[in-house]
Amino acid sequence: MFVGSLLAFLTVAAFTVLCNAAAGQLQQVLNFGSNPTNVGIWLYRPSNVVTSPALIVAIHYCGGTAQAYFTGTQYANLADQHGFLVIYPDAPDSSNCWDVHSTATLTHDAGGDSLGIASAVRYAISTWNVDPNRIFATGTSSGAMMTNVLAGAYPDLFKAGSAFAGVPYGCFAGPDMWNTACATGTISQTPQEWGDLVRSGYPGYSGTRPRMQIWQGTLDTTLNYNNFAEGVKQWTNVFGYSTTPTNVTSNSPLPNWTRSVYGPNFQAISAAGVDHNIPTQENDVLAWFAITGGSSTTSAPTSTSSSTTSLPITTTTAPGAQQTHYASTGLDQLLVSPRILVSTIMTIIPKYVFA
Repeated sequence: MFVGSLLAFLTVAAFTVLCNAAAGQLQQVLNFGSNPTNVGIWLYRPSNVVTSPALIVAIHYCGGTAQAYFTGTQYANLADQHGFLVIYPDAPDSSNCWDVHSTATLTHDAGGDSLGIASAVRYAISTWNVDPNRIFATGTSSGAMMTNVLAGAYPDLFKAGSAFAGVPYGCFAGPDMWNTACATGTISQTPQEWGDLVRSGYPGYSGTRPRMQIWQGTLDTTLNYNNFAEGVKQWTNVFGYSTTPTNVTSNSPLPNWTRSVYGPNFQAISAAGVDHNIPTQENDVLAWFAITGGSSTTSAPTSTSSSTTSLPITTTTAPGAQQTHYASTGLDQLLVSPRILVSTIMTIIPKYVFA
């Protein structure tokens, strides 16, 4: 009885997921500008892309790939509904981790992985008519660290960021890709010191800073949860806010998650009982980016735009999915990855039906 019910559920879920999967494929973007470390750039372009679309840069975790973040998150599916573009960068390092440590990547137009991403964004503005006032960054783990780096080093390009399980800007600074002191949560600085690091990313910049949203699980031991409080100190200082939130909402956006709002430009969400594999909350992110008008986490927004345009691009087709986030398993992975779900079904059915 259980096996029959499980197979029925998985079969229905498979058809549901496949129907909701992104309609298109990733396309590689070539010759987009200065790219000293050879960052790979992959574009998701929905068929209904609006005139002067928004752009989300969705950045994979350490050990991941552009393709893995494409299949493992819902940004492409949501792009199908809302007509925005998504760039999925691919880390050039052999570990598939991002350079968030070098002076070059931490500094505006100085080099590193961040410059390759910034060049792709500039290319998107000039070539695809992306709205320069609606360019955003989001990522998980190492991708969350890069989100912070881009917000600090390229505040002229990005209007908002949303970082899942990252560390403060500059926390990984040093000669090596991995910074044990930061990862274990032993680096603590004053709000002023953290804020000064962000301001050092683009010396002399006096314009508007990107709105920031940070997320972290309380049981995170890969990038210790202490970094969450350090991130709060950093971004409240950047925006001139108190480290005491102006509003705290329990069970937002999920049960046992707490959203602390420090001002209109910064909020921090703490996920009680969650480890490093924090589930991305794509609908909440789109609301933070003002692409949608609400922060639903149970169903995708349904509004679309009928105004479309075609985009010139030099591309190749992306290879198949290669990674999932660390060793994450379970129903949440099945529901976001059609390939994983179908593979699971095809493994289970012969075992119980033909045994």
